[in-house]
Amino acid sequence: MTSPAYPVRSEVSGFVSYTPGLSIEEIRARFHLDSVVKMASNENPLGCSPLAQKAIKENAAYVFRYPQSGNPRLVNALAAYHRLPAANFVPGNGSDEVIDLLVRVCPTPGEHNIVASRPSFSMYKIQSRLCGAEFREVPLRGDFSFDWRGLRAAVDHKTALVFVTTPDNPSGYCPPAADVRRFAASLPSSCLLVVDEAYMDFCRDEAAFSLLPGFAGFSNLVILRTFSKSFGLAGIRLGYGVMPAFLAERLLSAHMPFSVNILAEAAGIAALEDTVFHKTTIEAVREGRAFLARALEESECRVFPSEANFLMFQPPESRGKSARRIFETLLSKGMIIRSLHSYGLPGYLRVSVGSAEENRLFISLLREALAS
Repeated sequence: MTSPAYPVRSEVSGFVSYTPGLSIEEIRARFHLDSVVKMASNENPLGCSPLAQKAIKENAAYVFRYPQSGNPRLVNALAAYHRLPAANFVPGNGSDEVIDLLVRVCPTPGEHNIVASRPSFSMYKIQSRLCGAEFREVPLRGDFSFDWRGLRAAVDHKTALVFVTTPDNPSGYCPPAADVRRFAASLPSSCLLVVDEAYMDFCRDEAAFSLLPGFAGFSNLVILRTFSKSFGLAGIRLGYGVMPAFLAERLLSAHMPFSVNILAEAAGIAALEDTVFHKTTIEAVREGRAFLARALEESECRVFPSEANFLMFQPPESRGKSARRIFETLLSKGMIIRSLHSYGLPGYLRVSVGSAEENRLFISLLREALAS
């Protein structure tokens, strides 16, 4: 393709777009199917909170109005929910926006670097490169645990941010909070540790894995959370960061105005109040995760321990079936899971925990694919 006359930054030419899970609509059209089940994007298996749905309907008539600057109602609701000062919260159009703000506000282009594991959420790398910061990657260990020593060795006096996702995606690995605390304490005071806890709600013992309960004891910690998973609001785009008040103030000053819309704010507040739906979701995911892990192991798959709402697995080598072939076979039967080729893991697959019926259907179709 001929280069355009207008300017486009050279860094962008090498970018690879984020690869989302396949949609139900495209698989239905591709294979001429009436019914398709999606267990690929780690969405809530129970759908959306009834209280959130009600709040969206009640506020739909007000979408001609701009939301209140800074979303104070949502911020105050988050502060009450987590029992932390409101000054520590930055809401965003998904936690992706908070990641973008951190990368644009903290590192100086051409001077600072950013550190993360490999593989990790692709947006860490994309936004770092877009903002002119060197991006350093440290491979995960063979069991997909974090190489803390390697991460620390990659940090120097020019490191602005270190990203750690826990539970990690795509493996579901979740280190004890004590390990993360030790790592945070080892970092220079000028370096921020950004802990992405998008899946933390699903841990068997959140208090033993999350740094949020002890947030007040850190000066260099940012924690990211989302409404997309356990709260069932992936389509409305809502997330937030918990960070030192000084940093929150700086991010808000660079924040795009009104990025959290009226419907997202109303839905988020209602979702926080719907403790029954949230508790039911957590219980359903934990039960479904245990069922899928047992059934996959019984099917001779290698299953990796997970504290998230998904499982990573390898098909049995003895069956001679490649991960790609199984993925495509399941697609043809109307079952969407996630190929991990875009993570650099072509021999692995990831399945989201679905409803009890969806979990049973997945296992049935998988066993047919393995036996065929």
